[in-house]
Amino acid sequence: MQPFTTLTARAVPLDLVNVDTDRIIPARFLRKPRSIGYGQFLFHDLREGDPSFPLDRPEYRGAQILVAAENFGCGSSREGAVWALAGAGFRAWIAPSFGDIFAENSAKNGAIAIVLPHERVARIRDMLHANPAMELTIDLRQQVVRLPDGSVDRFEIDPFRKECLLAGIDEIGLTLRYQNEIAAYEARQRKQTPWLANPNPQEAP
Repeated sequence: MQPFTTLTARAVPLDLVNVDTDRIIPARFLRKPRSIGYGQFLFHDLREGDPSFPLDRPEYRGAQILVAAENFGCGSSREGAVWALAGAGFRAWIAPSFGDIFAENSAKNGAIAIVLPHERVARIRDMLHANPAMELTIDLRQQVVRLPDGSVDRFEIDPFRKECLLAGIDEIGLTLRYQNEIAAYEARQRKQTPWLANPNPQEAP
């Protein structure tokens, strides 16, 4: 997983509220192997019905930050929604609120879901509509979003998720950092309480 420290990139605004995971990637595409690339199915049905959908406009090409509206990523818990966004080149999304499981899945896949107040997110989307070339900077260490006008918005993040994102590891990777300590503890336990290592000695070969 790629570490997330600081990202300066273009962003695309999405004004729709309550965008659930089925609209991020329709369920029928999840039957396909992930290896083909879920990014091609991102917002498939929305884009098919709207030729002016923001992600298809050339001025937003190459954006790595999505600035969405309320309750983004609600609905089912499919991790494929995050895979589709990441597969399309996005590494961060900003909104007033997210589906809880979607936000967790984001962090587990090296992406960050940033919650800012409704008024600020709406203002950022307005700025992006007016200036599609505008870049945002997300500084995870400082927990801030910086805009070209000099304004800075602080966001909150769970310390455990922050540590994993900065290091580019998931829960398993974090646990493996302590494999020597774990092995030493297990060795002590076997020595101090051998009956726990083999609670049924009569069954031993």
